[in-house]
Amino acid sequence: MTIQDASAPLRRVYVRAPVAGDLEAWRDYAWRSAPDAGRAQEQHAALRSVLEAAGAEVVAGTAPAPGDPDAIYAYDPTLMTDAGAILLRPGKPGRRGEPAAAEADLEAAGVGVRARLTEPATAECGDMFWLDAATLLVGVGYRTNTAGVEQLRAILGPEVEVVAFDLPHFHGAGECLHLMSFVSPLAPDLAVAYPPMMPVRLVQLLAERGVSLVEVPEDEFDSMGPNVLALAPRVALALEGNPETRRRMEAAGVEVRTFDGSEISRKGDGGPTCLTKPLARG
Repeated sequence: MTIQDASAPLRRVYVRAPVAGDLEAWRDYAWRSAPDAGRAQEQHAALRSVLEAAGAEVVAGTAPAPGDPDAIYAYDPTLMTDAGAILLRPGKPGRRGEPAAAEADLEAAGVGVRARLTEPATAECGDMFWLDAATLLVGVGYRTNTAGVEQLRAILGPEVEVVAFDLPHFHGAGECLHLMSFVSPLAPDLAVAYPPMMPVRLVQLLAERGVSLVEVPEDEFDSMGPNVLALAPRVALALEGNPETRRRMEAAGVEVRTFDGSEISRKGDGGPTCLTKPLARG
């Protein structure tokens, strides 16, 4: 098994349930509107059930991240490798406590820490994913800087090619735009994406590697059409809604499963990839 295959069958996954008190800070973290804590917890429980039904062991983290509603987006503070977790350093200052919480949760689950990024590096895993076991794609923008890329290269060594792309300015530093805001892998040869936001070199690289794109329509980009979790090759977990993106994925041979993320996803701009941290695949 390898975690450095972003679409292999999901075997184990780390999540963090919403904490009512932490959700009260939603304005400070630029959520779109106030989440309903009870409904958020119900939706997260339903998400965990979907993951379990897909055959994954769900590891529910409980280490505190006081006052941080974004801590439910478990994907961002660490990068998983076959040799253990790399603790990142979020570019959003309010999230700087999340790597320590993730470290405590992962160590309790038997997942070792390989390395950690240090100042001046910043990096959030929403800006990166494994194209294959030897290629890590990284977006450089307001959350991940070049120092973060260089530290990742030093940690991963010559066995891994770290390919970095500049991300668009879009709406600026105050709004979260990650690499995975506009592309998610569905299989070794397939991804769902919104090409108008993609760096040219990324489009070219995917074409060179034989990766076809399921294109998200313009009116489903803001509602996180490209944010899709691969449960297995051509088996995807997506937010409810985005019917045209779903139709296009199904036309490409993808089985699409959905969940209600009206509280935990749409209000905080974090889809199924953000809410989950795959720990084991294969």
